[in-house]
Amino acid sequence: MADKEWERRPEVRRGQLGEWAGMAAAAGQEARVAAARRRVASVRLTDEERRVGFDELAEQFAVGRLDEDELHRRVELVQEAVTHRDLQVAFAGLPVPSLYVPQAKQPGRWRWAAFVGAVWLALPFFLTGLVFLVFGKEIAAAIFGLPAIAWVLVTWRWASAPKRQARRR
Repeated sequence: MADKEWERRPEVRRGQLGEWAGMAAAAGQEARVAAARRRVASVRLTDEERRVGFDELAEQFAVGRLDEDELHRRVELVQEAVTHRDLQVAFAGLPVPSLYVPQAKQPGRWRWAAFVGAVWLALPFFLTGLVFLVFGKEIAAAIFGLPAIAWVLVTWRWASAPKRQARRR
């Protein structure tokens, strides 16, 4: 039954699948933010977190979401806040402060694990090349050793790429 309805309404397939995927991703992000807020609701604020709260309110004032009286009222709420739950009251009706937005995942160490695997994979070929070199077979040594060295260098460059890109920014 659902397949027949799907065939009768092709506009649903074309236009709404991307929209649904976007909505699902946004819902997942909102759920992560809500979970982060619940986890730290009873944790006391640090001075740095309070400063971030002031900065966020100043930014909301700068873009025009708050008037001056509302800004002063909310700044007082941030000053009096003891826990994150108290801080969340000061941001009611405003976008979520950056304190509760999950940090983007850092490039994992899996790239370096893959690099170590590449080294272990290249090691027998390199050692075979060394054996050929010792016995005077330079051509055979080059056939075995040089690709192994190139393989290790390419995977090292690949594994260190996120770190190099972060330095450029």
